[in-house]
Amino acid sequence: MASRSVPVPCDDAGSMPLHVWVPEGGSGPGILLIQEIFGVGPYIRSVAQRLVDAGYVVGAPEVFWRFAPGWEASHDQAGLEASVAKAGELNPATAATDCARAFAALEELDEVVGTPGVMGFCLGGTLAWSVAAGAQPAACVSYYGSGVPQMLDQVDNVDCPTLFHFGNADAYIPNEGIDALNAAIDGRDNFVLNVENAGHAFDNHESEMFYDESAANAAWAKTMAFLGTHLPA
Repeated sequence: MASRSVPVPCDDAGSMPLHVWVPEGGSGPGILLIQEIFGVGPYIRSVAQRLVDAGYVVGAPEVFWRFAPGWEASHDQAGLEASVAKAGELNPATAATDCARAFAALEELDEVVGTPGVMGFCLGGTLAWSVAAGAQPAACVSYYGSGVPQMLDQVDNVDCPTLFHFGNADAYIPNEGIDALNAAIDGRDNFVLNVENAGHAFDNHESEMFYDESAANAAWAKTMAFLGTHLPA
């Protein structure tokens, strides 16, 4: 699947690469797709392919661009350990600002129709929640964002329809955090919480230690139904 790289000016550090894919029709609603810690690698590109096939213009920013440009890690234990180390170098506030700038850049592309949505996985699930709180996307889909339960003070700042996916056996996100999120969004019609019978990163088919096919398929069906309602292609 062919893509192009759009430079997103950020500050004195330079520009963040935004990888952009366009559907066959040449235009469509936009989705900012925010990587997990493994980088904009085979897994994120495959998610982009799914979305492009559904008619969306997809933009995936390189979140680690400031200290590890072009970062791609293997989806095994060695790649996990290396990626966790890289994620430890990330400044969360700076990354959130960079992603908000990437969202604005995606929205300005000629191929993008209307206000984009945002979707993220793991680290990207947390950053997607930050974008939802600060950039007013059309919709947000957050897959197992480990930082979301610590950012419940942002609930009042998110007006867009938002779908959260978590696993009930996630070793990185205690169920108490998911319960706290459920309580925080109770009675708010724009939020949907989906909990699969799975562990962390269950959508990542590139990783044998994480992938759960049943949970992945169920959550993706809910994601596409959600987007079909709130950001139809």
